[in-house]
Amino acid sequence: MDQSEHLRSEKRILRISFIGSLFFLLAECAAVFFTRSQAVLIDCIYDLADLVMLLPFMILVPKLYKPVTEKWPYGLSQIEPLFVIIRCGVLLLLDIQLMIDSVQMILDGGHLVNAATVASFEFAMAVSCILVYILLGRLCKKVMSPTMESELYVWKVDAYSTAGVGLAFLVQIILQSTPLSWITPYIDPGIAVVMAIILLPEPLGMVRDSVKSLILAAPEPELTEHIRKIATDALSQYGIQITFLDIIKTGRRIWADIYITQEDDLLRISALKAAQEKIRNALSNEYENISIELIPELTEES
Repeated sequence: MDQSEHLRSEKRILRISFIGSLFFLLAECAAVFFTRSQAVLIDCIYDLADLVMLLPFMILVPKLYKPVTEKWPYGLSQIEPLFVIIRCGVLLLLDIQLMIDSVQMILDGGHLVNAATVASFEFAMAVSCILVYILLGRLCKKVMSPTMESELYVWKVDAYSTAGVGLAFLVQIILQSTPLSWITPYIDPGIAVVMAIILLPEPLGMVRDSVKSLILAAPEPELTEHIRKIATDALSQYGIQITFLDIIKTGRRIWADIYITQEDDLLRISALKAAQEKIRNALSNEYENISIELIPELTEES
């Protein structure tokens, strides 16, 4: 898939996600008005924040395909992890606030609403979120990036949260006619707390990876070793050895500077070009935005 087709696919995915988010937000606003449910209100606020954060992403994505220039030696790739940090940071704050509100609700004696109405609405929303998640997951297979990963995460969170709330109210309906009916006011905020804790690690991991990308920290060792192996196999055919790897991963782009040397101290340009092409072809099948540079190591003779 070339860059222009990649861009079109990514823009199409974001448009689908935006339209879906807008539809769910309007449905949740209507549900809040009719049910007065605190759980649905929390979902509504969460989706509103996500929708607001999605708009900058839609503007950002075309800029990520701008070529590298002297003014922007890494292109605009570092803007992507910055937006991921902001977006996941907002979602983390909402997740923590959801947890605090739910705990406070438990301490205040819980909350009761029309359980049947809310359960029906939440299960319908959960099914819709799952369908959108599956659709976006299939579309993202060919254009996976930090932006797409965060988008899939948001839809997964929506599916979990709506299904969890629906399940909470379904249990409440069942328990209302049993001796355990006193538990019913605490079911909704209790499950909200559990879900908030379960969903906390993934955005934390995305923020951690994006911070590493933003400060140009070394990528995961597995990536470095994989590139080393591919490069070593290609360069050994020309009697060239690797002395050092300098790998930077920022956003969706990878830059690999491979410092090399040769025993007879003769590096032919044609051999370097051929080796570089082999390495690039081998890695481009796995990493769409990767730059490979072979750099002869120049050391002073003692």
